[in-house]
This record gives sequence, C-alpha cells and structure tokens, in this order.
Amino acid sequence: MHASLVRSARGAVPLHAVKADHLTRWLPTRRDREAAWLRATNFTAKQYDIALVPGSSGGIASAVLGLGSGDDPLALATFSESLPPGNYTLGDVPPECDGFRGTLAWVLGTYSFNRYRKRQSRNLPKLVVPGGVNGAEVTRIAESVFFARHLVNTPSNDMGPEELASAARETARRGGGKFSVIVGDDLLEKNYPLIHAVGRASARAPRLIDFIWGDAKAPRVTLVGKGVVFDTGGLDLKPSSGMLTMKKDMGGAATILGLARMIMEADLPVRLVVRVGCVENSISGTAMRPLD
Repeated sequence: MHASLVRSARGAVPLHAVKADHLTRWLPTRRDREAAWLRATNFTAKQYDIALVPGSSGGIASAVLGLGSGDDPLALATFSESLPPGNYTLGDVPPECDGFRGTLAWVLGTYSFNRYRKRQSRNLPKLVVPGGVNGAEVTRIAESVFFARHLVNTPSNDMGPEELASAARETARRGGGKFSVIVGDDLLEKNYPLIHAVGRASARAPRLIDFIWGDAKAPRVTLVGKGVVFDTGGLDLKPSSGMLTMKKDMGGAATILGLARMIMEADLPVRLVVRVGCVENSISGTAMRPLD
C-alpha cells in the first residue's frame, strides 16, 4: 500500500470539502467554532482554496477544501499536495469525492518528479483508508499514473525512441506479455513507411513497438499511442514557447503504457495489444518543464 495511506490512526484530522454554491447551507451544519473561523477568514469555497481550522491546543482541528463549481473529480489531491505531515481522515465531502475516488485523488497528489534531484525522503501526510476502499488497488492505479507521468516529464535527451521502447519492453515483461520491436530501415521492409518517414531524419532511429498480453480467446483490446519524443515541426519553425512542451508529444504513448500496466496488474479478461510508433522529428530537445 502507498506510503501516504494508513489503515487506522487515532486522532486523525478530519478533511471536509464543499462546493461554493453549497457553502451557505453547509456552514450551519458545522460546529460553531469551525463555522465562525471560516466566516472570520472569509472562506468562500473557491476552487482549491484550503482553510486550516486551528484547534484549542495549537494544532489543526480540521481542514476545509473549496471545490468551486465542483467540476474536478480529483480535487482532493490538493489536500495531500498542501497539508503538513500528520494523519488525516475524510470527513464531510460530496459523494463524488468520497471513498475510492477521494483516496485515489489523495495518493495522486503526492506525486513528484525527482529524477534529477538528490533523493530525499519525504515525510508525507497520511490518509486513513476509508471503510470499503481497497488501498492496494488505489496504489496500483496511482503508481501506473506515476509511471506515465515520469515518462512524460523526462526530457527528450533522456527519453528518445530507444528509451521509450525500453519502457514498453519493461512494461510487457512486468506483466508477462510478448514484446517485439521493428527498428530503422526494417520499418520499410515490414510496410510501415510513414513511421520511417517521420523519424528517419533523426540520428536516433525510429521504431514500432508491439506487445501482446492475455488469453488469445478473450475479447481483443488494442491501444495505440503517439510516441513522438520531440517534434520541431520538421523545419524548426516553432517559437520557444511551443518548444518547451514538445517533449510531451509522446504523452499518448506514455498514457497507454500506464493504462496497459493497470490492465495487466488488474488481470482483466482481455487480449491486450499495444502498439506505439516511437520517433524523433528532426532534432533532440532538452525542455525541462515538468508535468503538473
């Protein structure tokens, strides 16, 4: 189970969440001291705003998250992104943010990309897993999302066609799938001329990855992802603002690899086929802006 989840914790701080248009009806349902504090601090339930209600002993008595219009089903990630270390539990939150979804949002909020930083242990805030929620399942899903985010956040000088194919190979191996790859001029012989045409100008050869997993008799599900690790537009015509995010052009490939990992780890009854064209269009880039 993820390090930010615990089975039980005495004295865990309750976490509440409220939509802006529900606030006037919600405040009278709270304890007088809590409601008075929220009114005194002009809490309006603006989306992602957090109010920390102090306790009589100087600690946190509760935390309240504004949901705004309530259109973000994973808004509770803001709690784990922002709260100090300690033990917390879901309190009064809307049904769409409760239980499994709220727990998943909490874990997703702990994500960080630290490949190029000196590793330091982080003292994460911890959430008590709500009753009926499978913490191990939440962890499997979140870690697959983290895997995809890591691929996207890695700049293209370290995430070229070969490295992306290696990540796919490891994904297939982890799940027991059958992996194959077609590289360079072999793409022409195997009748994949367009993948070859897009990537042939780069010093890093284009390739097509292909892996299969699951019972051959099960319903077939095919995932196809765009694996352009960096795209200059062919003639390097993009402005610098556009170039900053071009390392994310392989986000489709990263997403389906993360999804494939979820499917395999859940052992779903499908015949999974994953195909990704891995190419670099013209030149390598080194944009370092991370994915939020």
